[in-house]
Amino acid sequence: MADKIVERVGLDTLKPPKGSTHPPKRRGRGPGSGHGKTSGHGHKGQKARSGGHVRPGFEGGQMPLIRRVPKRGFTNPFKTPAQTVNLKALGAFAGRELTAAALADAGLVSHADRPIKLLGDGEAPQGLVIKGLAVSASARTKIEAAGGRIEE
Repeated sequence: MADKIVERVGLDTLKPPKGSTHPPKRRGRGPGSGHGKTSGHGHKGQKARSGGHVRPGFEGGQMPLIRRVPKRGFTNPFKTPAQTVNLKALGAFAGRELTAAALADAGLVSHADRPIKLLGDGEAPQGLVIKGLAVSASARTKIEAAGGRIEE
């Protein structure tokens, strides 16, 4: 067996694979280059100028769509919608205390610090104690009928 010479690989010796890179287009370097004179920008007009572009939504002076459609009402930017959990998902909590942290640990909600509301779809587990959660009217009646209680 002949000894092979192994070159050390370092950041200074790395090269991209052959054929994977292309030289950049050298625009504006005379007519012989194929990219001379107008440098790929065509003839005159706004897009041929330096900084010549239109903003997003600009329709050439026509009344833009965002100004044509009617606007009504108000959207509250600070709104935090409640995370919902149905009673049918709470089977593992029978006879235990249910808090926001417990729901987050079980993976039923993604954020314990955001509002959570229990909804009445399904049957309530026996002896459930709810602490610090919003509860719908139907969920409240089912929890209390199953021997549970709701504490604020």
